[in-house]
Amino acid sequence: MPEIAEVETVRNTLKKQILHKRIKKVEIIYGKIIESDINDFKKNLTNNEFIDIKRRGKWLIFELHDYYLLSHLRMEGKFFLKNTQEPIEKHEHIIFTFEDNSDLRYHDTRKFGRMNLIKKEDLQSCEAILKQGEEPFSKNLTKEYLKEKFEGKNIPIKTLLLDQTIISGLGNIYANEVLFAAQINPTRLGKDITLKECEKIVEATNTIIKEAIAMGGTTIKSYTSSLGVTGRFQQKLAVHKKEGEPCKICSQPIIKIKIGGRSTYYCKNCQK
Repeated sequence: MPEIAEVETVRNTLKKQILHKRIKKVEIIYGKIIESDINDFKKNLTNNEFIDIKRRGKWLIFELHDYYLLSHLRMEGKFFLKNTQEPIEKHEHIIFTFEDNSDLRYHDTRKFGRMNLIKKEDLQSCEAILKQGEEPFSKNLTKEYLKEKFEGKNIPIKTLLLDQTIISGLGNIYANEVLFAAQINPTRLGKDITLKECEKIVEATNTIIKEAIAMGGTTIKSYTSSLGVTGRFQQKLAVHKKEGEPCKICSQPIIKIKIGGRSTYYCKNCQK
């Protein structure tokens, strides 16, 4: 699943390639991806243009003159830039055709992604945006903020880090890496995490996400670059997908368990 670093990479790449290009046609092949009225969706996008692309957590926010197009990639969503003459492939479900005869094509093997076109004045009341927690780089993501969120929670810390209402954009890959960097066992309950450990989580989150964005994200199975950008952060992964490999700190083997149905990788020796 694309996480914050991958979504930010897509945002930065698309900003260089599709802004201020007039949309002359919108083709919807699989309509269930669109959460708003399909006819209004097509009508309000046609002859319009993307003037900026923002991000909130894992949501891409395409800005038009009077609207925002919200796009969540979910498990397998990708954007491709292609020539209009190229054949439409099996899993290309939404196609924006620009006046220069180039296409922005939304590709989604599992069809879990979602798009919604809303008026600009409705963004601040949009539930999907409202419920997002603090961003990794927000000044409000403090040790005190996390301590309050974890207080009394009989839930594993790994599960809490995946809660988008706490930290927005953090997913399975980076939650594993953050907990390793903070030397916290992923099975420990939120209520038992100390203020000092909350500080370590904040620091690790900031450092790891910043580096991951600089390296174009992590290119592994569910997220592969579709815009000519190759994610290189997989070269830096310490525990994720490293089952059986020696820990880079103590050389003990990395183990894999399931927490809340999610694959969790950690070092039993370093993460007490």
